[in-house]
Amino acid sequence: MDRLASMEVFVKAVDQGSFAAAAAALDLSAPMVGKHVRFLEERLGVRLINRTTRRRSLTDFGRAYYERCRVVLAEAEAADALAADQLSEPRGKLRVTMPAHFGRRCVLPILLELARHRPTLELDLSLNDRFADLAEDGYDLAIRTGDLEDRAGVIARRVARQRMVVCASPSYLEKHGEPRQIEELDGHDAIIYRRSDRIVQPWLFPRSGQQQLEVMPASRLRLDDLDAIADAATAGLGLAWLPVWLVRERIQAGALTLLWPDRPEYLYDVHVLWLRTPHLPLKVRVAVDALAAGLPKLVG
Repeated sequence: MDRLASMEVFVKAVDQGSFAAAAAALDLSAPMVGKHVRFLEERLGVRLINRTTRRRSLTDFGRAYYERCRVVLAEAEAADALAADQLSEPRGKLRVTMPAHFGRRCVLPILLELARHRPTLELDLSLNDRFADLAEDGYDLAIRTGDLEDRAGVIARRVARQRMVVCASPSYLEKHGEPRQIEELDGHDAIIYRRSDRIVQPWLFPRSGQQQLEVMPASRLRLDDLDAIADAATAGLGLAWLPVWLVRERIQAGALTLLWPDRPEYLYDVHVLWLRTPHLPLKVRVAVDALAAGLPKLVG
């Protein structure tokens, strides 16, 4: 006999309270229900149900085995649903929250392309630097950059790493000189990113075999928009620490100069977060896979 089928019959017999009720629910005969239970007992070498002429009751082992069978059957159903998903189209509303600037420049093109190829999928996107709560705010996915807080019930998958670089305009470097090493940053003007919650992000630099170096350069310009920081750096107002995807075209055009090109860059993680669930909806899995495939090409 099939073990999984026998587990299903056993669980149904316990849930229904009798072999007869289980037989009716499963469209089987009562003797066949008993045969499935005996098959499990003989296979395990342990009695699952105490039988008397008046009543049936679970043994201590039978109670523990029943709980494990429920878990196994639930996982089997989830696996079947996963296989069914592969043959269907992702559909329904997908709600995603993401940082405004990174979302607009890097995430949005990927999700819009996904929507173009998946006509049954609806997108509800929020580009906002506020840290939304997945459960309370009803989002399916959240995009986060940088370090993550540990949160119960939330799954995080790293999908890309941004390379952070220090750059300045040729006019600034001609006027103020080019710093040859990190320790010389103190003698320069810097343009600093300040989040909307007024937290200032230090500049981070990897060090071989040591903890990363955190530097908070002196600055008279603090902005909460990365494009504005790149504009200010291009105008010659100071050094900037920015993701390479944001300044790549300016560097190639000669509007900005990359400092320390041979030095390892700090890698700023990009994660996708979703709520833990026994069965990940197809619309969520398809979006996560698309971001994992597309974001490294855009931010690297």
